[in-house]
Formats: sequence, C-alpha cells, structure tokens
Amino acid sequence: MDYGYKGQVAVVTGGSSGIGLATVRTLLDSGARVALCARNEGRLNDVAAVLKRDYGDDNVLASALSVLDADAVNAFADAVKTAFGRCDLLVNNAGQGRQSTFATTSDEDWRAEYELKLFSQILPARAFLPMLKEARGAIVAVNSLLAYQPEAHMVCTSSARAGVQNLLKSLSIEFAPDVRVNSILLGLVGSGQWTRRFAERDDQSQSREEWYGALARNKGIPLGRLGDPIEAAAAIAFLGSHAASYITGAQLEVSGGLSRHI
Repeated sequence: MDYGYKGQVAVVTGGSSGIGLATVRTLLDSGARVALCARNEGRLNDVAAVLKRDYGDDNVLASALSVLDADAVNAFADAVKTAFGRCDLLVNNAGQGRQSTFATTSDEDWRAEYELKLFSQILPARAFLPMLKEARGAIVAVNSLLAYQPEAHMVCTSSARAGVQNLLKSLSIEFAPDVRVNSILLGLVGSGQWTRRFAERDDQSQSREEWYGALARNKGIPLGRLGDPIEAAAAIAFLGSHAASYITGAQLEVSGGLSRHI
C-alpha cells in the first residue's frame, strides 16, 4: 500500500529489526527516503546493505548509536540534514519491555527503565524538531497498551509507558500546529522479544504456531493471534501521513482487541 511519502524523509529509531524494520520497508515502499538507527552496528550494517540493494543507496541512511546518547542523536540529526536536507516524520521505536514485579525491581532497574522509555522519546524529538517544524511534519511513537492496562509482572515498564503517553500528549499540544504527535499502543506483536520467549519455552516440542496460538488464547486476544510487525508498521505509516493531517495527541491501538479500557 502506498501511504504517499514520495519526496519525504522519515527517521526510524530501533530500525534494524521487528516493527522498526517493517516500518522502514513500508515507508520506503511508499516513496520516502529513510534514515534508521540502532545500537547493534553489525546487524544494522547487514540490514542497511539489503535495504540499499532493494531501494537504492541514495534512499537509505543508517547510523549505529544509542538513543540515550544526546551527542550521538544530535550527530544523527545533522547527518540526516546533510544527506537528505529535511525530516518529515520521526518514528520513535527504540526500547523493549522489562519483566519484573515490584518486589523484584531494583532501584537501578527503575532508573534504567524510566531513562530508556522517556529519553528515547525526548532526545530524538529535541534533535529533529527544527526540521520537523520546517516540514510541518509528524512524530509517531511506538508505545504499549501497558500504558493504560498494566500487567503485574511488568510493573516497571507499565509505569514508564504511562509516563511516555503523558509526555506525548504534552508534546502534541506544545508542538502544535507545526508538528503532529501521535502514538500506537501495541498489544502482543510477534517481533523479537516474543521470538526469544518462544525459544525459551518450557515445552520444546511445541511449534511456533501452537505456542503463539496458546499465548493468544491465554491472553484473551479476541482476534485469536499475535499481531504481525507489518500491521504495526501500517498504523505508523498512516498516522505519519497526510491522510492523518487532522489527528494529533491521539493513540491508535494495535492489539487485536486486547484492551479492556474505554
């Protein structure tokens, strides 16, 4: 599907795997030039080589960095401006969940989780904001349904995710009317962390389809399955596009109906 990004530039953090990589490909398919970053330099280089082969060297820029390193993020923004001259869409996707209860979460874990979840939004937004304002562009954050529907075994991540959602609402007001700020709220999507949990399953005789199906049933997902990264990418591409030009400060659930809140 073409989301109408011809002539535009998108930036995707955490872009070398899972939802991030699916988003990169979706945006490239829709005509955007895309800059992506990730921490794992080896994996990023491998992914970038394939993307450049498929979409052309001039349409892909890849930088290995941590989104918690302000100097590195600022340098990345400078590199995007030098290579592409603009930024129309920033997709903040970096970060994953931490499994722990209140009793098992250390003070260091609390600090690390809050730093990761909040500053992975703050630092890229700050670095790319001048270009986004000039382009009257958009920010789309990848957040979790945990922000509204916490899980006891993910107490630290749930709390931090709620803070992120509050931050995004504030930014949507402060950055208006120049930059739109929206988010997607994920349920269970079959990306990297679930692949790892599948590999660590108790019953090694279970196939991926059986294990994922049992997981969906146990979690009570009405659509009966985990989401696919491309389905999350489609929601991101829509919210960042001109088709969503009157949408800001909103959140779009990509959860297969898992949410129970109104």
